[in-house]
Amino acid sequence: MEFGISTFGEIEADNLSGNAINAGRRVQQLIDEAKLADRLGLDVFALGEHHRPDYVVSAPEIILSAIASVTKNIKLTSAVTVLSSADPVRVFQNFATLDLVSNGRAEIMAGRGSFIESFPLFGFDLEDYNSLFSEKLELLLQINNNEHVTWHGKHRSALQNAGVYPRPYQQRLPIWIAVGGTPASVIRAGSFNLPVTIAILGGEPERFAPLVDLYRSSAKRAGFDPAQLQLCINEHTYIADTSEQASDEFWPVYETVMNRVGKERGWSPITRDYFEYLRSPVGSLLVGSADEVAEKLIKQYSIFHNTRFLAQTIMGNIAHQKMLHSIELFAGKVVPAVKAAIK
Repeated sequence: MEFGISTFGEIEADNLSGNAINAGRRVQQLIDEAKLADRLGLDVFALGEHHRPDYVVSAPEIILSAIASVTKNIKLTSAVTVLSSADPVRVFQNFATLDLVSNGRAEIMAGRGSFIESFPLFGFDLEDYNSLFSEKLELLLQINNNEHVTWHGKHRSALQNAGVYPRPYQQRLPIWIAVGGTPASVIRAGSFNLPVTIAILGGEPERFAPLVDLYRSSAKRAGFDPAQLQLCINEHTYIADTSEQASDEFWPVYETVMNRVGKERGWSPITRDYFEYLRSPVGSLLVGSADEVAEKLIKQYSIFHNTRFLAQTIMGNIAHQKMLHSIELFAGKVVPAVKAAIK
């Protein structure tokens, strides 16, 4: 199994037209986190695209290119690229360039995104939410497989034997599909034999087992070998030297971030009791000691048989040194324990 770090790059908004000190500091921190992850032997570093004041990453491929210049081995991917509101030609060009900069370490994780700000920002209609993603994914896959593309669709001008450059260092860019809990998304990914990342950011992981079964059965019906599919599980993670320390340090950050999002979406406020339930052995929140987190990941592997795990960080007001220590504990203690248990 591969192990990595994912993050949206949360920040306290500068609320200025210039002199974005907080944003600049957070970008440098992201680079430091990726350098550490690479040095510790983790496999993947992933940045999520958002277009909001509370997240610094709107162009993950640019920050990933900066990271590529100071790392050697770690794979670099978006988490996610909001393909529905992007131009697939430009997405491919940007990530092919990242692939050249990194000597073949770029990946794309394509999704519809967890927020909708990018749709009006780039002139797309939310009424076309589903058709936009389907059409643009089709085009992105064609570009990835062919240097010259002939294509036509509803939401973009047609291409007639158009060459798309540069081509990547790899023969093809790995393209993953990011899903939340939508059956149609995993059916599409399985039918195309594409790797999938499932974000489990609440509730009990076992609830997602039918989704994984549907993914594999869809691939089988399309004539592919389910045993060859790649599956990534992504969950919020924070590790400290003790369980109590992890809980006390992460709870204020988790409460602030999740209740801000919840207020926008009409969710009930998250309480400390529910937070502790999510930290329990049956919940999806990987917040605790290294031993606790390893035990939960081993159990989850028995459910999903996933080939990759991404630990999604939320820094908030946690001191950056503590976040770096969490990454150290993940790479130094959790990963070896999980690998030893699932051989």
